[in-house]
Amino acid sequence: MKFHQIVTLTLNPSLDKSTHFTGLIPEQKIRCEKPQYDAGGGGINVSKAISRLGGTSLCIFTSGGSAGKMLEELILKENIESKVITTQNWTRENFIAFENQTKAQYRFGFPGNELKDEEKKSLVEIIKGIKTEYLVISGSLNEGLTGAYYKEIVEIAKSSGIKVIVDTSGEGLRKVLEAGVFLIKPNIGELAKLIGVKRLDVTEVEKAAKTLIEKGCAEIIVVSLGPEGGILVTKDQAEYVTAPKTEKKSTVGAGDSMVGGMVWALSQNKPMKEIIKWGIACGTAATMNEGTKLFKREDVLKLLNEMT
Repeated sequence: MKFHQIVTLTLNPSLDKSTHFTGLIPEQKIRCEKPQYDAGGGGINVSKAISRLGGTSLCIFTSGGSAGKMLEELILKENIESKVITTQNWTRENFIAFENQTKAQYRFGFPGNELKDEEKKSLVEIIKGIKTEYLVISGSLNEGLTGAYYKEIVEIAKSSGIKVIVDTSGEGLRKVLEAGVFLIKPNIGELAKLIGVKRLDVTEVEKAAKTLIEKGCAEIIVVSLGPEGGILVTKDQAEYVTAPKTEKKSTVGAGDSMVGGMVWALSQNKPMKEIIKWGIACGTAATMNEGTKLFKREDVLKLLNEMT
């Protein structure tokens, strides 16, 4: 397999369908506008974000059934190089609906179908063969998979000298921290759970993150604060960047866009302060577009200028 500076992995991708409607009334037929289809899932969105910044990546993902075929076609249109693990079970679909009068967004996420044993083994063999500097593991786990599977993938990648970046939650995040990774991006609530407290104040984030870094769980921890921005923490420094104020139209893919911006900045050897700025700008720009469209590069550059 040829070298790619960035590889993304999406075990549980989705075919995202978004639409608009007016009036949410129980037991009545709600007429929706023509749907928009997008390729979704953590790693896929990260690859899309990197592509929009002018970078390249190899996007590894599972795909099954007619939904999977449509997913593959959408990624092909994005001009993203990909490696597909064909699955017997169908790729899941997610549904996002926007109410025109209230501007409320309703997001319906479905679980991903189980992977067969041979499919899991095939994916492990692919990870053993990749040549890359950064592996981004992003998104939820399929039904039947535990966090131990993510941990196994991390250990394989690390044995090849690959820097592993993980953006997930729950057991999957806890297990990969046992192996130790290069970068994670929890929100403040997730960080609190990781260190065993009920809640954290923003002023406590740096100390909490450094507790995990000192244990060898991660080298870089970026804590997402939503519309307030984020904090990047290493053993030697902490960088807090506030998010520019914009009109929010959708939050779908904002976190993935943030990761994509940071990984792209890492691949360009930018300093830590710039890395989190690119992440915040990409995440914020994603909220400026409706549906699952992620961000526009020109919006990112405009926001970066404002942040400077």
